[in-house]
Amino acid sequence: MNLRDFLGGHPVAVAIRLAIISILVGLILSVFGITPRNFFYVVDNFARYVYDMGFDAVVWIFEYLALGAMLVVPIWVVIRVLRSGRSSPD
Repeated sequence: MNLRDFLGGHPVAVAIRLAIISILVGLILSVFGITPRNFFYVVDNFARYVYDMGFDAVVWIFEYLALGAMLVVPIWVVIRVLRSGRSSPD
C-alpha cells in the first residue's frame, strides 16, 4: 500500500488540510466554551447528564438525531449522487 493512497494525498497537503480543519473545529468548540483543559470535564458532565435523565435521554438523543439527519442525510445523498456521475479511473 502506498503512503499517498493511505493518507488520501500528498503527506504535506494532508497535514495542511488537517491543520486547517483542526483550527476550524477548535474555533467551533471554543464558541461552546470547550477548551483543552476542560474537554474531559465537559464529556464527563455530558455523560452524567445523559445517565441522570434516564429514559428521557433516549428520547432526547433521537430528537437530536432526527434534527441533524434532516440536514446531514440530504447533503450526503447529493454528494453521493454527484460522485456517482464521475467516471472512475478503473
